[in-house]
Amino acid sequence: MNMVQKVEHWGDLHHPRWLDIVRIFLGLIIFTKGVIFISSTGVQQDWIFQNKTFGGLGLMAVVLIHIIAFVHVIGGLLILTGLLTRMVVVMQMPIVLGAIFFVNITKGLSFMNTELWLSIIVFMLLVLFWIVGSGKFSADNWIRETNDHQHRHR
Repeated sequence: MNMVQKVEHWGDLHHPRWLDIVRIFLGLIIFTKGVIFISSTGVQQDWIFQNKTFGGLGLMAVVLIHIIAFVHVIGGLLILTGLLTRMVVVMQMPIVLGAIFFVNITKGLSFMNTELWLSIIVFMLLVLFWIVGSGKFSADNWIRETNDHQHRHR
């Protein structure tokens, strides 16, 4: 058993049920951020092209905006339901780190920069759920129990 498997096994054994509620809220936050991102892609595209933020890479930045929005919407739903949780939170981590270091921190480290603090909290929760997994009230657990039940009755 390698280190990652040991951490995952420990997390599966030590997952308090109240964390499932936190996981559901985390999924809702990420899903909502994705929807907001989708609804404001026009504004973001205008900002990229007007300010020439990415030089000649403006089109690539627009594609990246759409990918991030898609990953947030689908990832938020998967985290909310607890399906493929560990894989999905790992996919969210670079996006949230990018938001912290390239978007939110540019607005300053003040206490009033709520987007920065929300991004930091979301990132910490992503790390937490990477370790502890999806929990008892999740699609992952339901699938695991269904498979175990089927294997016992063969």
